Amino acid sequence: MEGNPHLRSLLGWHLQQAGYIVKQSANLQQGRNIFYHYQPTLVVLDSDLPDGDGLELCSWLHQQQQPLILMLSARNTEKDIVRALKSGADDYLTKPFGMQEFLARVEVLLRRMRTNYVPLYLDYSDLKIDLVQRRVQVKGNFIELTPQEFSLLYVLAQAEGNAITRSELLRRAWPDAIDNPRTIDTHVLSLRKKIEINPRQPHVIQTVRNVGYRLNPDMLKGETPKSTKKENNGSFSRVSTN
Repeated sequence: MEGNPHLRSLLGWHLQQAGYIVKQSANLQQGRNIFYHYQPTLVVLDSDLPDGDGLELCSWLHQQQQPLILMLSARNTEKDIVRALKSGADDYLTKPFGMQEFLARVEVLLRRMRTNYVPLYLDYSDLKIDLVQRRVQVKGNFIELTPQEFSLLYVLAQAEGNAITRSELLRRAWPDAIDNPRTIDTHVLSLRKKIEINPRQPHVIQTVRNVGYRLNPDMLKGETPKSTKKENNGSFSRVSTN
C-alpha cells in the first residue's frame, strides 16, 4: 500500500520480476478488502495515505495475526519508527530508499517465515479447509462459501477449540468496522446450513452461552493439519494506495 502511484507501480513491477504474486489497492478500504479476500503473506504499507493513517491499518492487520508488515515512510525520527513497530510493523524502511535494499528487506522478512512451518490445509476428518484456495470440503464435497463465511470459519479454526466472543469475531473476521454482534449469529446460521449434517443440532460450530462460538474441540482432537513452508516465490501479496 503506497500513496504515490508511480512508486506503487515501480515496486509492484520489481516484486513481480522477482517472482512474487502482487495485489495492489488504491485506498484503505480496498486494502482491507484485498487482505480479506487474498490473505497475503506480506503487506507493504505506506504510513501516509490519502484517505487515512497507515498506522491504523497496520494495527488492524497486526490484530489478524497473520501477515508480515513492511512499513514505508518519509518519517525518519526515532519516535515515528518506534510508533510503527509498536503498531505491528515487522520492519520499517524510510524514504528515499534503493530498490535493492527494498527487495532485500522483503527477502529477509519472508526468510523469517520460511523458518517456520505454516499450515496451509486443515483436515478435520469430514471437514477440510484449504487456506490457500479458500475452499471447504464436507464429506468429500466442495461447499460454496461466501468470502465472509470462509473468513468466519477460518477465524474459528485459528482459535483451536477456544470460544470467541461475537465482538472478537467481528473485529477479526470482518473487513469493515461493524458494531452489531447479531451479524455474527446470522452468518453462523448460514454457515451451519452449509457445513453441518444437522444444522438444528450443530456439531462443528458450537454456541457457547453468554460468550459466542467455537469450533467443536472434540472434532479438533482428530486434527491432522498438513503444513508446508512459505516459499519466496509463493503467496506474497502487496497492498497499495494512490
